[in-house]
Amino acid sequence: MSEPTVAEATNRIYESLQTDNADIDAHIATLKAAMAREGVKEAVFDPARLAQNNRSGRKLMQAYFRQRGVTVTYSAS
Repeated sequence: MSEPTVAEATNRIYESLQTDNADIDAHIATLKAAMAREGVKEAVFDPARLAQNNRSGRKLMQAYFRQRGVTVTYSAS
């Protein structure tokens, strides 16, 4: 099986967020590895797809991902 792309890893994170953060750390590690392979510096998420789409929720997500070595930005939706 091939390694997941950044888009696939991002979709898995969306799914994890909808299921009360199930296996979120494993998905973040997969995303980090995919970003390194593809040369991407930051992960872009759609705020409309987040479970907590408010400023507090977005900042909490950024901080959690930053602690694991992934920079998070949000697309303008």
